[in-house]
Amino acid sequence: MKRREFITLLGCSATAWPLAARAQQPARRLAWLIAFPERSPLARALVAAVPQALQRIGWVEGRNLSIDYRFAAGDPALFKSYATDLVGLSPDAILASTTPAASALREVTRTIPTVFVLVPDPVGLGFVQSFPRPGGNMTGFISYDAPLIGKWVQLLKEIAPGITSVAAIFNPETAYPPSFIVREIEAASSVGVTGTLAPVHDSTAIEEVVAAQAREPGRGLLILPDSFNVRHRDVIIGAANRHRLPFIGFDVFATTGGLMTYFADAVDSHVQATAYIGRILKGENPSELPVQAPTKYKLWINLKTAKALGLEVPPSLLARADEVIE
Repeated sequence: MKRREFITLLGCSATAWPLAARAQQPARRLAWLIAFPERSPLARALVAAVPQALQRIGWVEGRNLSIDYRFAAGDPALFKSYATDLVGLSPDAILASTTPAASALREVTRTIPTVFVLVPDPVGLGFVQSFPRPGGNMTGFISYDAPLIGKWVQLLKEIAPGITSVAAIFNPETAYPPSFIVREIEAASSVGVTGTLAPVHDSTAIEEVVAAQAREPGRGLLILPDSFNVRHRDVIIGAANRHRLPFIGFDVFATTGGLMTYFADAVDSHVQATAYIGRILKGENPSELPVQAPTKYKLWINLKTAKALGLEVPPSLLARADEVIE
């Protein structure tokens, strides 16, 4: 063999070695329990954003990472069955979107590293021992802190000054209204608003709550973060608008006809969570990764709905909005 041919062959072999090493890198498995319907805009946005974020830190789906998706669509039975299903796949890590997903997974594994997102009170729920030192197999990103509900009441009062009472809609099976939410609703009296919890389990109950609120003047609604409420958003929005009740909720509502939303950016929170997933896949322990709060909130205002409700949005409120729907 000529010297030049030998050097060329040696160079090609040297180039191929790192490529072969990368190709032989063992694939890791991520399980993901998603609370929302698979075809919902939020679920689609999440499924697009999370793999992209993982790829940016070196975890490429189909190359060195596989992802098993399950969409519970706010159904309590599906949360339980899908949690069991995903744990049975023996993943290296689990991503749990919302409290019901994390709760269902908590029931079936205390060992597989799990990162939760959109959970309001992980200490109260028993997921972690503390924010700085989670202490178990779970860590993650909370959905909001206590002042959020008070902020909701203030914003609602700002856009509808005549409001004197609000009812907070949630499903006890898929939402966890911690004690601090109750305190926040009660604290709304500081701005001249009284609040009550309105538990619901189906569309009929939603209609009844909204109709009851509409019987008296100065009433409004708070739509608590809840996968059930996402699943029934058309029922909630339709009933509220039909009865001309102003309400505020979380991010999926203003874009589908609701009046106003103020909430942590769900997609941004999931993208942040991918950093923890990446660190866990490299061997870090979730017990030592501190629970974090959202860093990005968004205020949406639907001017078309405001007009239909006979409300004039103050310029000062419009100036603070991240998105205005006309």
